[in-house]
Amino acid sequence: MHPALAVCLVFCGCCSNVVFLELLVRQFPGCGNIVTFSQFLFIAVEGFIFEANFGRKRPAIPMRYYLIMVAMFFTVSVVNNYALNLNIAMPLHMIFRSGSLIASMALGIIILKKRYSLSKYASIALVSMGIFTCTFMSAKQVASDSSLNEEDGLHVFLWWLLGIAALTFALLMSARMGIFQETLYKQFGKHSKEALFYNHALPLPGFVLLAPNIYHHAVLFSQSEPFQIPVIGLTLPIMWFYLLMNVITQYVCIRGVFILTTECTSLTVTLVVTLRKFVSLIFSILYFRNPFTAWHWLGTAFVFVGTLMYTEVWNSLGPLLARWRKRPKEE
Repeated sequence: MHPALAVCLVFCGCCSNVVFLELLVRQFPGCGNIVTFSQFLFIAVEGFIFEANFGRKRPAIPMRYYLIMVAMFFTVSVVNNYALNLNIAMPLHMIFRSGSLIASMALGIIILKKRYSLSKYASIALVSMGIFTCTFMSAKQVASDSSLNEEDGLHVFLWWLLGIAALTFALLMSARMGIFQETLYKQFGKHSKEALFYNHALPLPGFVLLAPNIYHHAVLFSQSEPFQIPVIGLTLPIMWFYLLMNVITQYVCIRGVFILTTECTSLTVTLVVTLRKFVSLIFSILYFRNPFTAWHWLGTAFVFVGTLMYTEVWNSLGPLLARWRKRPKEE
């Protein structure tokens, strides 16, 4: 598949996925579990048919390693979902998760004994400063909410702090999972589609623990206003339509990233994913009118500039532009 089409899949799938997710959590902030379960189930069924060949294909990586990876993956997904129910706004959620570079570098130094260049440390400092700025300004907004009395305001602020702690834990756990995957791929080779299937299929029994919450939100979704899907004319509750679109766009997003990893360099993948996050953030702020001050914009700029510095995209853009300028002359 042409890389341009993969980039289109990433932007269309991932950006629209964020929109449908925010439509869901704005109505029911605690619906993250039913959203994650639906995504996992869809990807697991698709992988069981097309990757595992109905269970007849043996995994290239031993199952015991997948069980460890899945435990981490399931924990990260559930904790990130619960953070949305702890007074964490979607833009802050997106910005905070962009701090994965910080967690990856810190754990890489501690676990893998890696060493980085000065420019890498500078980029991480920028990302850290950006996240701190956005987090601090969001804390001020939560603490100064004039619609709450002092006791209720303190209660809301404490829940917000718990949400920040949850995001931090998920960030570190996600980075640890990335290091674990890196060591597995070095030992057994890259099997991205296989890992995608097992990461989504094996955690499904774990959702039994969350069944009451999932069932509760399924009932709430069924009680939402009816919506007629264009073209096919099918009518269903609007929250189920949002969930269906979220699942489909999540699959398109993941498939687009997978195609990019096979067709392009890791630098290109990082750049595309970073730009996708930026577009999603801008759309979330403008369309949903999320509170965002000039300080938030400054923090966001720090995060994305730091991310681009870390990928050293500036060094790669020069040769690419030079080749692009020379192409007409060669033709």
